[in-house]
Amino acid sequence: MYRQGDVLIVPVADGAVPSHVPDAPREPRDGRGRLVLALGEVTGHAHAVVGRGELVREPGPYGPFLLHLPGGGRVVHEEHAAITLPQGWFRVIRQREYVPGSVRLVAD
Repeated sequence: MYRQGDVLIVPVADGAVPSHVPDAPREPRDGRGRLVLALGEVTGHAHAVVGRGELVREPGPYGPFLLHLPGGGRVVHEEHAAITLPQGWFRVIRQREYVPGSVRLVAD
């Protein structure tokens, strides 16, 4: 497992990738050509993947992402050290927090 701030990145075996993923829509890249895993609402900083890859959002209110890196990749952020990931599939999970009466994504 890999963690960068409030983002957890967990390897997923090829055989465990859900069957709908090959046909699911891909998340677009931002204006800088990055795959954004989490965008800081306060700072504007982003946990993002640079280089080749695809990002698929899973359904649900906090739908995690499935990240595919056919040749490996790097996760970058303005305030954290970069993380190098091997090739493969990963589940990207945002940290959540409890507030009375609900659960929400941690705001950056």
